[in-house]
Amino acid sequence: MAFIAWRVAQNMLKQMRSARFDIEIGAQYFAFTREVLVFLTQLLDRMAFERLEPEERAAFMNALVKRIGEILQDNEDGLLGKPPAGQLGYYDQFVDLFNELADHYADFGFDAQGPDFAFVRYLGHRIALLMPQKDQRWVLDQVMASEVPDAFAYLQKALEGVLSTDERSPRAARAGVSGD
Repeated sequence: MAFIAWRVAQNMLKQMRSARFDIEIGAQYFAFTREVLVFLTQLLDRMAFERLEPEERAAFMNALVKRIGEILQDNEDGLLGKPPAGQLGYYDQFVDLFNELADHYADFGFDAQGPDFAFVRYLGHRIALLMPQKDQRWVLDQVMASEVPDAFAYLQKALEGVLSTDERSPRAARAGVSGD
Protein backbone atom coordinates (compact mmCIF):
# COMPACT_ATOMS: atom_id res chain seq x y z
CA MET A 1 0.00 0.00 0.00
CA ALA A 2 2.92 2.37 0.58
CA PHE A 3 3.99 2.09 -3.04
CA ILE A 4 0.39 2.51 -4.20
CA ALA A 5 0.03 5.64 -2.04
CA TRP A 6 3.28 6.95 -3.53
CA ARG A 7 1.95 6.36 -7.06
CA VAL A 8 -1.37 8.05 -6.22
CA ALA A 9 0.51 11.08 -4.84
CA GLN A 10 2.66 11.21 -7.97
CA ASN A 11 -0.43 10.99 -10.16
CA MET A 12 -2.05 13.82 -8.19
CA LEU A 13 1.06 15.92 -8.71
CA LYS A 14 1.04 15.12 -12.44
CA GLN A 15 -2.65 16.04 -12.73
CA MET A 16 -2.11 19.31 -10.88
CA ARG A 17 0.76 20.20 -13.18
CA SER A 18 -1.36 19.23 -16.22
CA ALA A 19 -4.02 21.61 -14.92
CA ARG A 20 -1.31 24.32 -15.11
CA PHE A 21 -0.54 24.68 -11.43
CA ASP A 22 3.08 25.68 -10.94
CA ILE A 23 4.74 22.98 -8.88
CA GLU A 24 8.45 23.18 -9.49
CA ILE A 25 10.78 20.20 -9.30
CA GLY A 26 12.72 20.54 -6.07
CA ALA A 27 11.67 21.56 -2.58
CA GLN A 28 8.12 22.59 -3.59
CA TYR A 29 7.58 19.29 -5.41
CA PHE A 30 8.48 17.30 -2.31
CA ALA A 31 6.58 19.59 0.06
CA PHE A 32 3.48 18.96 -2.07
CA THR A 33 4.19 15.22 -2.15
CA ARG A 34 4.71 15.08 1.61
CA GLU A 35 1.39 16.84 2.28
CA VAL A 36 -0.47 14.54 -0.07
CA LEU A 37 1.16 11.42 1.38
CA VAL A 38 0.17 12.43 4.91
CA PHE A 39 -3.39 12.96 3.68
CA LEU A 40 -3.48 9.64 1.81
CA THR A 41 -2.07 7.86 4.84
CA GLN A 42 -4.85 9.36 6.94
CA LEU A 43 -7.40 8.06 4.42
CA LEU A 44 -5.85 4.60 4.58
CA ASP A 45 -5.94 4.71 8.37
CA ARG A 46 -9.67 5.46 8.30
CA MET A 47 -10.25 2.64 5.81
CA ALA A 48 -8.14 0.26 7.88
CA PHE A 49 -10.15 1.18 10.98
CA GLU A 50 -13.23 -0.27 9.28
CA ARG A 51 -11.53 -3.49 8.20
CA LEU A 52 -8.84 -4.44 10.73
CA GLU A 53 -8.67 -5.31 14.39
CA PRO A 54 -6.94 -2.63 16.49
CA GLU A 55 -3.64 -4.54 16.73
CA GLU A 56 -3.61 -5.29 13.00
CA ARG A 57 -4.43 -1.68 12.19
CA ALA A 58 -1.63 -0.39 14.41
CA ALA A 59 0.88 -2.74 12.77
CA PHE A 60 -0.42 -1.84 9.30
CA MET A 61 -0.19 1.90 9.93
CA ASN A 62 3.24 1.67 11.53
CA ALA A 63 4.59 -0.27 8.56
CA LEU A 64 2.81 2.02 6.09
CA VAL A 65 4.20 5.26 7.55
CA LYS A 66 7.70 3.80 7.79
CA ARG A 67 7.69 2.52 4.21
CA ILE A 68 6.26 5.74 2.78
CA GLY A 69 8.95 7.65 4.67
CA GLU A 70 11.62 5.38 3.18
CA ILE A 71 10.28 5.82 -0.36
CA LEU A 72 10.10 9.58 0.10
CA GLN A 73 13.62 9.73 1.53
CA ASP A 74 15.06 7.67 -1.34
CA ASN A 75 13.48 10.04 -3.85
CA GLU A 76 14.41 13.25 -2.06
CA ASP A 77 17.97 12.09 -1.42
CA GLY A 78 18.25 11.21 -5.11
CA LEU A 79 16.93 14.54 -6.40
CA LEU A 80 17.86 17.04 -3.70
CA GLY A 81 20.79 15.31 -2.04
CA LYS A 82 20.99 14.53 1.64
CA PRO A 83 20.07 17.36 4.01
CA PRO A 84 22.97 19.28 5.56
CA ALA A 85 24.47 17.90 8.75
CA GLY A 86 22.39 18.80 11.77
CA GLN A 87 19.10 18.90 9.83
CA LEU A 88 16.51 16.16 10.01
CA GLY A 89 16.61 13.61 7.22
CA TYR A 90 13.68 13.46 4.82
CA TYR A 91 12.34 10.30 6.47
CA ASP A 92 12.22 12.03 9.85
CA GLN A 93 10.66 15.14 8.31
CA PHE A 94 7.85 12.99 6.91
CA VAL A 95 7.26 11.12 10.16
CA ASP A 96 7.24 14.40 12.12
CA LEU A 97 4.73 15.94 9.70
CA PHE A 98 2.58 12.81 9.85
CA ASN A 99 2.59 12.90 13.67
CA GLU A 100 1.86 16.63 13.76
CA LEU A 101 -1.05 16.43 11.32
CA ALA A 102 -2.55 13.19 12.67
CA ASP A 103 -4.22 15.15 15.47
CA HIS A 104 -5.54 17.71 12.99
CA TYR A 105 -7.00 15.10 10.64
CA ALA A 106 -8.46 13.16 13.60
CA ASP A 107 -11.06 15.90 14.01
CA PHE A 108 -12.49 15.39 10.54
CA GLY A 109 -15.22 13.00 9.47
CA PHE A 110 -15.01 9.98 7.23
CA ASP A 111 -17.65 7.49 6.08
CA ALA A 112 -18.28 5.01 3.25
CA GLN A 113 -18.33 7.89 0.75
CA GLY A 114 -14.92 9.03 1.93
CA PRO A 115 -13.52 12.04 3.73
CA ASP A 116 -15.89 14.83 4.69
CA PHE A 117 -15.74 18.37 3.33
CA ALA A 118 -13.52 19.66 6.15
CA PHE A 119 -11.08 16.74 5.76
CA VAL A 120 -10.53 17.51 2.08
CA ARG A 121 -10.63 21.27 2.54
CA TYR A 122 -7.84 21.04 5.10
CA LEU A 123 -5.59 19.34 2.55
CA GLY A 124 -6.50 21.98 -0.03
CA HIS A 125 -5.66 24.74 2.41
CA ARG A 126 -2.29 23.19 3.25
CA ILE A 127 -1.45 22.78 -0.43
CA ALA A 128 -2.53 26.35 -1.20
CA LEU A 129 0.17 27.54 1.22
CA LEU A 130 2.77 25.82 -0.97
CA MET A 131 1.58 27.36 -4.22
CA PRO A 132 2.57 30.61 -5.91
CA GLN A 133 0.17 33.52 -5.42
CA LYS A 134 -1.41 33.07 -8.87
CA ASP A 135 -2.45 29.47 -8.07
CA GLN A 136 -3.64 29.88 -4.49
CA ARG A 137 -7.07 31.06 -5.53
CA TRP A 138 -7.90 27.96 -7.57
CA VAL A 139 -6.00 25.13 -5.92
CA LEU A 140 -8.68 24.40 -3.34
CA ASP A 141 -11.30 23.77 -6.04
CA GLN A 142 -8.95 21.49 -7.97
CA VAL A 143 -8.02 19.45 -4.90
CA MET A 144 -11.59 19.12 -3.62
CA ALA A 145 -13.45 18.56 -6.87
CA SER A 146 -11.01 16.49 -8.86
CA GLU A 147 -7.88 15.21 -7.16
CA VAL A 148 -9.16 13.84 -3.86
CA PRO A 149 -12.20 11.98 -5.26
CA ASP A 150 -9.97 10.21 -7.79
CA ALA A 151 -7.31 9.42 -5.20
CA PHE A 152 -9.86 8.13 -2.70
CA ALA A 153 -11.51 5.85 -5.26
CA TYR A 154 -8.16 4.40 -6.29
CA LEU A 155 -6.98 3.84 -2.71
CA GLN A 156 -10.29 2.27 -1.74
CA LYS A 157 -10.08 -0.25 -4.56
CA ALA A 158 -6.41 -0.98 -3.90
CA LEU A 159 -6.90 -1.52 -0.18
CA GLU A 160 -9.82 -3.85 -0.82
CA GLY A 161 -7.55 -5.91 -3.04
CA VAL A 162 -4.67 -5.92 -0.56
CA LEU A 163 -6.87 -6.89 2.40
CA SER A 164 -9.06 -9.33 0.51
CA THR A 165 -9.18 -12.83 1.93
CA ASP A 166 -10.90 -14.17 -1.17
CA GLU A 167 -8.92 -16.79 -3.01
CA ARG A 168 -7.87 -15.58 -6.41
CA SER A 169 -7.90 -17.87 -9.38
CA PRO A 170 -4.48 -18.58 -10.94
CA ARG A 171 -5.55 -16.69 -14.07
CA ALA A 172 -6.61 -13.61 -12.08
CA ALA A 173 -3.33 -13.70 -10.17
CA ARG A 174 -1.41 -13.60 -13.46
CA ALA A 175 -3.63 -11.01 -15.16
CA GLY A 176 -1.41 -8.09 -14.20
CA VAL A 177 1.86 -9.86 -15.05
CA SER A 178 3.31 -9.72 -18.51
CA GLY A 179 6.47 -11.05 -20.04
CA ASP A 180 6.65 -8.09 -22.40
